[in-house]
Amino acid sequence: MAITSVRCRVCKVLLYAPVNRSWSSEAALRPQYDAVIIGGGHNGLIAATYLQKSGVNTAVLERRHLIGGAAVTEELIPGFKFSRASYVLSLLRPQIYKELELKKHGLKVHVRNPSSFTPMLEDGVGGKPPRSLLMGNNMEETQKQIAQFSVKDAQSYAEYEAFINHMALSVEPLLDAVPVDVSSLTSGSLMQKIQSLRTVKPLIQTGLKLGRRIPQFYELLTAPISKILNHWFESEPLKATLATDGIIGAMISPQAAGSGYVLLHHVMGELEGIKGAWGYVEGGMGALSKIIANVAAGHGASIFTEKVVDSILVDSSGKAQGVVLQDGTEIRSKVVLSNATAHVTFLQLTPKESLSEEFIKEVSSIDYTSPVTKLNVAVDRLPNFLAVPTNDGIPPSQRIAGTIHLNCEDMACIKEAYEEACRGLPSTRPLLELSIPSILDPTIAPPNCHVISIFTQYTPYYLKGGKEWDELERNLYADRVFDCIEQYAPGFKSSVVGRDILAPPDLEKVFGLTGGNIFHGAMSLDQLYLTRPLPSYSNYRSPVKGLYLCGSGAHPGGGVMGSAGRNAARVVLSDLRRV
Repeated sequence: MAITSVRCRVCKVLLYAPVNRSWSSEAALRPQYDAVIIGGGHNGLIAATYLQKSGVNTAVLERRHLIGGAAVTEELIPGFKFSRASYVLSLLRPQIYKELELKKHGLKVHVRNPSSFTPMLEDGVGGKPPRSLLMGNNMEETQKQIAQFSVKDAQSYAEYEAFINHMALSVEPLLDAVPVDVSSLTSGSLMQKIQSLRTVKPLIQTGLKLGRRIPQFYELLTAPISKILNHWFESEPLKATLATDGIIGAMISPQAAGSGYVLLHHVMGELEGIKGAWGYVEGGMGALSKIIANVAAGHGASIFTEKVVDSILVDSSGKAQGVVLQDGTEIRSKVVLSNATAHVTFLQLTPKESLSEEFIKEVSSIDYTSPVTKLNVAVDRLPNFLAVPTNDGIPPSQRIAGTIHLNCEDMACIKEAYEEACRGLPSTRPLLELSIPSILDPTIAPPNCHVISIFTQYTPYYLKGGKEWDELERNLYADRVFDCIEQYAPGFKSSVVGRDILAPPDLEKVFGLTGGNIFHGAMSLDQLYLTRPLPSYSNYRSPVKGLYLCGSGAHPGGGVMGSAGRNAARVVLSDLRRV
């Protein structure tokens, strides 16, 4: 039985709770398949579904006791079910919803509206509570909220939203296609050049959609998000709230060049036809992974948990032949797809003699820096925020059902938190994003209780002075986070039943996220599109014939999007047909 530990308020010691297995394949592991997929994250499961639907006999091997990778639901405290890593959904591509019939198979997502609540840490005036910024799908209501801080900004906001949405819509063709095959276009045979012209089409579509706004798009990609937001707005609470989409999960500040693209990446999604909307999967993110796994299994895919891959088999000609498990079991296959990071795939699983020194050097240079510590908290009541008005007709629970942004009064606060982490220190006032999915999904917590996901940054992987992220350091940081929340919502600390703390090394150890990076590698401009994961290998293939990347370390990057899995499967199918 798998065991996990969290700290319980009642007994003030470590509480050990059994973790139920989320998947159990009835089929016995066979010695040979057409395709083997390393890792049962959402991209691996999606790739398995498309391969199996096309008649490619596929096995998924997951090292943990449950499937889903970072998109899992874990009952860390009896009755409290946490989306332990990834916790909200928006980016999953519409084609995947449709082609895999996810709704038909039971996927239910609760759209958040309002979507964002930023309370101010200030004294109320004239007996009124502190101000707050509430944003949602209703443009008129959102503009009224912004007008508290700047009438000018309220007037500009609709135009800004239209601008960002147009940019996101223009990029969409690139998400669902393999990046341009530069090598075949420039030095391939005539037939290869003709075939590779297809990869140019999405790029042309994006250019046509952008039209005269190509210069503005270029600026958004390359400029600091602070420059973009300063162009549009003057009020700091609004700018800081919007800036979070440009830095979330990234070891960068709002003043860093290229942070504009990260913002664009986080507004590319949609739910129920609402562009940019985010929601909670009923049952937690693990419910999504289970549904995709059920679809894959329904087509005949074999899915196994607690199967740790030790190495990838490569024959003398340099072709992948399957994998070897930790217990010595060999599983042969025509192709191998890795849902792990490029670092794990090539530097830990692939025989070094199968790769050139230059390629190993390039993989070693991929940036996996992470600023993230994730806290999962069980509480016996909702936080009572001082900045929640009592007479505006919006129920307090509805107001805080979206993302709650704390320590977001201004961008200077975010910059200071970042600079502390650069010195090896966890931020004194970290950027905090709280989500309380149990407000909209009561199935994941006991009656009148709630689960809270707290996404925090900035926390360095390596602490100053050579300190380790041990139990003491984790709890010192979590206590600091709780002290911050207490300032905004007095009584919060006394409501805590238990907590789970995942610092960057824990995210790496538990979920296989190299460096603790939630995107399988930084989403910086030098690690996107043609250069993700590396130049000349953005087409999901690798130097080892028959070995492919299908995870977020490949194009188009991180988030529960599914594009990498779908695109990689299509490349594999094309190669198998050619053979």
